[in-house]
Amino acid sequence: MSGARSENGNGSSSAVRVPRVLSIAGSDPSGGAGIQADLKSIAANGGYGMAAITALTAQNTQGVRGVHVPPALFLREQLDALSDDIAIDAVKIGMLGTVEVVGVVRKWLEAVRPPLIVLDPVMVATSGDRLLDAEAEQALRDLVRVCDLVTPNIPELAIIAAEPAAESWPEVLEQAARVSASYGVRVLAKGGHLSGAEAPDALVDARSGNAAVVTEFDGIRIETSNTHGTGCSLSSALATRIAAGGEWAAAVGESKRWLSESIRAGAALQVGGGHGPISHFAGLWERGGVETALTAAEVREQWWAQIASVRAEIDGGDFVRALGDGSLDRGDFVWYLAQDALYLRDYARALAEAARLAPTAAEQAFWASSAEGCIVTELQLHESWSPEGEVFAASPSATTTGYLNHLLATAARGDYAVLAAALLPCFWVYHDVGSRLHPLAHPEHPYADWLTTYADEAFTDATEKAITIVTALAADATPQVRDAMLTAFVASTEHEREFFAAAHGVSSK
Repeated sequence: MSGARSENGNGSSSAVRVPRVLSIAGSDPSGGAGIQADLKSIAANGGYGMAAITALTAQNTQGVRGVHVPPALFLREQLDALSDDIAIDAVKIGMLGTVEVVGVVRKWLEAVRPPLIVLDPVMVATSGDRLLDAEAEQALRDLVRVCDLVTPNIPELAIIAAEPAAESWPEVLEQAARVSASYGVRVLAKGGHLSGAEAPDALVDARSGNAAVVTEFDGIRIETSNTHGTGCSLSSALATRIAAGGEWAAAVGESKRWLSESIRAGAALQVGGGHGPISHFAGLWERGGVETALTAAEVREQWWAQIASVRAEIDGGDFVRALGDGSLDRGDFVWYLAQDALYLRDYARALAEAARLAPTAAEQAFWASSAEGCIVTELQLHESWSPEGEVFAASPSATTTGYLNHLLATAARGDYAVLAAALLPCFWVYHDVGSRLHPLAHPEHPYADWLTTYADEAFTDATEKAITIVTALAADATPQVRDAMLTAFVASTEHEREFFAAAHGVSSK
């Protein structure tokens, strides 16, 4: 039942621009969880929120004092009133509470058949106590089968699976795969209940009966007491973004970034003395849009993953392999050094232009010193291999020319952030390759000097500084500039791959 309905409220055909998302859940008068959190989450993620209330609670940030469940038939009246008038693009289900309420919701879903159903199975309290009796738990398990996505925490996942709770992340993924296959539903597995600094999530899909498709999302635990309503908010964000036409994994990643941003900003709200709410609109208040801000750490992770296939091709290439084991033909290595010397001269010019464009003295100093290093320090290595100067007598190859044209054209546009991103792979990729090749160096290794140069402490520090500068620039950039930066970064990485590949076998041609 995945996908977003393409008709508007009066039945005419039109692409859904603002998804209409219905939350079926309990009410939290403190505003941190339940219906109140769902409506904020839907709005913050670009949707129009509606609500059918299953239960009224008396609660605040320190706990629940009472629960009142209206007659289940009145819930059906709410649901019918909405679906008789409004085309619903997604349904998010939260607290249901009783077997009668679960039954009403299931019958309505089967009658209306909304395009997208996301279930946040509220089954276990923060204290660890079960919230539903055995009959209601079984009814909720049956409800899972008509949903597109279920977002349980670890104890709730165990109840759905009718198994003991998983104690490690691999066990969580395995249990999620079994639930997905058994119930025919996608599962967002959440690692928040595990101990440690990491808090991973994963989208698990084993509906086909084949091996589960698992898309993992790394996460760092945020030290804060403002976690009230995070499960409600995440599931509502997912319903909204998926209904808007988002690809499933992309919607999860974007929703997680939004949630992390909202959690980090929660303490600034200064609401209550217990587990406070998250700040659903923190990003909107700051930026005036739905787009979530990436942290520098997230940029670093995403960009490195973006070039994973290119890095694998570099590592598996004949040149790097032969360089590492020392079997590389000397003629190939000298040709490579000659092209590298030609490259470094113009690369230094691009570095100098970055120094000119840099907005701070620290960044100016870094790029300028890197330009000097290209000319003085690194070229000394080339000279040591070329006592007759043959390295510096070469003409640039088409591969070298293509790489330099890319860098110099980027520099000529005068966009500091994009130029910095284009310059980064020569630090990052070289350090990555050098770090793995360095352990292979030994006194008799013919290319030990090269293996040592790109894995030494000074180059490590320079690489880390370059990564810090560029990822900070990307985190602060507009989406358009960040996309241009990533494009330049990936292009330079691909040029690095071709640069290595071009040098293998040239001496035998």
